[in-house]
Amino acid sequence: MRSPRRLRRALIVAPGWIGDALLAQPLLARLRLRHAGLALDALAAAPVTGLLARMPEIDQVIDLGAAHGELKLGRRLRIARDLAARGYDAAFVLPNSLKSALVPFLARIPLRIGYTGEARLGLINCRHRLDRAALPLMAERYAQLAEPPGAAPERPLPEVRLRCDPQRRSALCRALGLDPEQPVIALCPGAEFGPAKRWPPRHFAALAAALAARGAASWLFGSGKDRDVAAAILAEAPGTAVDLTGRTTLEDAIDLMAGARAVVANDSGLMHIAAALGRPLVALYGSSSPAHTPPLTRRAELLWLRLECSPCYQRECPLGHLHCLNRLEPAAVLAALERVAPGWGG
Repeated sequence: MRSPRRLRRALIVAPGWIGDALLAQPLLARLRLRHAGLALDALAAAPVTGLLARMPEIDQVIDLGAAHGELKLGRRLRIARDLAARGYDAAFVLPNSLKSALVPFLARIPLRIGYTGEARLGLINCRHRLDRAALPLMAERYAQLAEPPGAAPERPLPEVRLRCDPQRRSALCRALGLDPEQPVIALCPGAEFGPAKRWPPRHFAALAAALAARGAASWLFGSGKDRDVAAAILAEAPGTAVDLTGRTTLEDAIDLMAGARAVVANDSGLMHIAAALGRPLVALYGSSSPAHTPPLTRRAELLWLRLECSPCYQRECPLGHLHCLNRLEPAAVLAALERVAPGWGG
């Protein structure tokens, strides 16, 4: 089945990772541009639901109510019954798993668009086949779904963007005891995928100390899972940074990060959030590659040592040395920060 010339109402089945959800935003922008008056909803699991609600292209977010990887068939059946009454013309199924295609099929959405994926020939009826060489970027792979099968996505891709709330940021600063007037550099030391994507805490500590010496505040962003990493940074450089890991929701982090002079981040969901907020960004790559998941912004400098063993795409360094990140010195990151955000300390 081929996509119709015009859609009135469509559903996006969103990826479960924050970074992937942001890399899907160019697809949303293309759909809005090509289908005038399109009502575009998203089906997603937390924490991606809060992120999608900040995307200007999305009208309504439907909470899947299942964690990443969970089936919860009963919940999917109930959602499908609710969605069946909404009159969707099409569903764009972005994950490649079988379970992600179940709700649009059960809701009898007539056009179900996605990659062939995981044994789901009967669930996806407008099937794309992935040409990895032709589409090296994850964002391009998602954007192709706006085209007829076999057609390449239009380039360049739109940049990502998120809504932020300056008044909410002011209230958060008051509640957390933060000084909104001091120049802030946001540091994002976590990466949920695994340690092989995390710049070492001692390097973040050295950077925070250098920033403090120049009058800038460092705010450490991350989830509760990043508390140990943040504690290691502060143990190396006491008093040089404010630890916000586990103290903010994702929406809080969006509003607070929007006021930062610049961001230094591992290849992570927060890196892509910084890009979507238009913040000057230094992005650090280890086991992954900027050739596959770069931030969609022109205000970024990507640091990657291009070692022979990298990218390995492993959660932990298979060689046990993590040279790809250990050898990325804080001085190089500080110099990149000065290039991407001149005058950040003033």
